[in-house]
Amino acid sequence: MDKDILLEKLLTKLKSQVSLVSYGTIFKDLKIYSYNNNEIVLTIEGNNELLLQTISKNYSNLIEDIINDITNDSCTIRYVPNEELNKIEEKNKVLETIESNTQTQIDDDIKNYKYSSNFNPKYTFDTFVVGESNKLAYGTALAVAQNPGKLYNPYFIYAKSGLGKTHLMHAIGNYIVNNSDKKVLYIRADQFCNDYISIMNMKNSNNISYLEAFREKYRNVDVLMIDDIQGLDQKTQSQFEFTNTFNSLYEDEKQIIIASDTSIDDYKKLEDRLKTRFKWGLTETINPPEIQLKVNIIKNKLKIYNNYYEFTLNNEVINYIASNCGSNIRNLENALTRLQAYKATLHIDEFTIDIAKEALQEFVTDVVYHTNSVSNIINVVAKYYGLDSSMIKGKMKKKNVAEARSIAMYLSRLMTDNSLERIGLEFGGKDHSTVIYSYEKISKELQTNLKLQEEIKILKDKITINE
Repeated sequence: MDKDILLEKLLTKLKSQVSLVSYGTIFKDLKIYSYNNNEIVLTIEGNNELLLQTISKNYSNLIEDIINDITNDSCTIRYVPNEELNKIEEKNKVLETIESNTQTQIDDDIKNYKYSSNFNPKYTFDTFVVGESNKLAYGTALAVAQNPGKLYNPYFIYAKSGLGKTHLMHAIGNYIVNNSDKKVLYIRADQFCNDYISIMNMKNSNNISYLEAFREKYRNVDVLMIDDIQGLDQKTQSQFEFTNTFNSLYEDEKQIIIASDTSIDDYKKLEDRLKTRFKWGLTETINPPEIQLKVNIIKNKLKIYNNYYEFTLNNEVINYIASNCGSNIRNLENALTRLQAYKATLHIDEFTIDIAKEALQEFVTDVVYHTNSVSNIINVVAKYYGLDSSMIKGKMKKKNVAEARSIAMYLSRLMTDNSLERIGLEFGGKDHSTVIYSYEKISKELQTNLKLQEEIKILKDKITINE
């Protein structure tokens, strides 16, 4: 399909999926720069890099779904500012060379099979807004960046989408690159898999040379950073190759940094030997931001926006966004984009709380589970069963106490965004495996226990009201 036809169909579908204000403000200058081998490069006319980042952060899933539906294929989509398009052209030249069938060109391909870091220069430790929920992750990430291969190896960091783990990954990479001469390779797990599978599927006698080049690329580095490690789940061959890569780097005391959207133990199709290796170093998580951190993040974003255009909000509106637009930082950014569009379209001089509420209706969550705290859940469960909170947090093994503790752990995992480790910590330092066991135990009992079903329903209502 021609890229112009694809763009026309994409914009038509986007127009039906978003509001007219959003479409006119955000998407009208969207362009497809290239469409080759299922890789699509999107850009924005002019040099509006901020708008392109907004589209990438807030609408990438929607755009990917639409394009895959139009093309009836699974496409890789990249968002590249105009000034970086020359790099894409260079990459395409390399790809054209790799596809050549002459031995001389193949030798040149292997010789030039290089790594690239591609870190976003805006994602640094200085631009990362620190609060109670992420200060531990920030501190450990900085320690890894300052001492690669010496502390916390491997370093495994996980968090739900939009909480800042990719920012920290780029911050680590930028710090190492700018303060040392170490080779750093940053790549997503699915790219690792695709790279490996494409070589193994080659139909010529040179795939051995390419495999050697592949291994040289991933093992001849000082720091290997793998984002979205969930891309390895269920891919047995790639897991085997990655295990060997991991072993090689670890034995040479090279730093390995892994990012994920969930805990190691949540992966059901990841081989145990990989899970074990991931736990050799330090596992860290980023919890959903507390209200004050969200306020600080919004204020920081407003400062950045004001480098491009005048856009201010009073404290009442800022607090409203922080309290009502979810825990995902991208949602907060999306809310600010919506307000900016309102300002530009309706010529609003100053946002009142009423105007902000009207503009942000679709962003306000009905039930904000992230505001639930584990300590509150423990208190509610303890009171309901006539126990003291300390009994649930303690080691008492009486049947009624143990059952209440399991229910509290189940509800904590269900109704908060806290990590398994964090939940276990709230229960007197219990291991994360205890939390998993309790969650699965209660989940199974709920399938047949009508009395327990009613109790859980009552407790959920009490927890929500108590918050």
